[in-house]
Amino acid sequence: MDDLLVAPGPGIPRGLRVPARELLEQFSRSSGPGGQGVNTADSRVQLSLDLATTTALSEAQRTLALDRLAPSLAGTVLSVAASEHRAQRQNRRAARNRLATLLRDALAPETVRRPTRPTYGSRVRRINAKRRQAQTKASRRRPNSHD
Repeated sequence: MDDLLVAPGPGIPRGLRVPARELLEQFSRSSGPGGQGVNTADSRVQLSLDLATTTALSEAQRTLALDRLAPSLAGTVLSVAASEHRAQRQNRRAARNRLATLLRDALAPETVRRPTRPTYGSRVRRINAKRRQAQTKASRRRPNSHD
């Protein structure tokens, strides 16, 4: 098994290289349709990485990843599974891609929306919509008795 490479992105400008010795791969039988192949081949792949002990992350990255991935962790271990393909090799590739994407997303800086003012056109549309609604409601009233 090769090292896991995480492509460069926001928060990790040089990318990451997770050593293969830190990854744990487990294989099992996949569920679902597939006939005899499902019953005989161990094509499902579960890939695990202990975030607390990995050498690929700095301390700042480690605390950020542990904080952001906390709901998905079992202790400090991040696990992903892939069983959508019939071939074990394809499932291994899918699990590695999934793990890399989770790490890249967890280490990306949080984007903060800057509040903006409404445009002139949106203000005009809002006022016109209010005016139309007021006219609709006014037309529902009972006529005056002196009309």
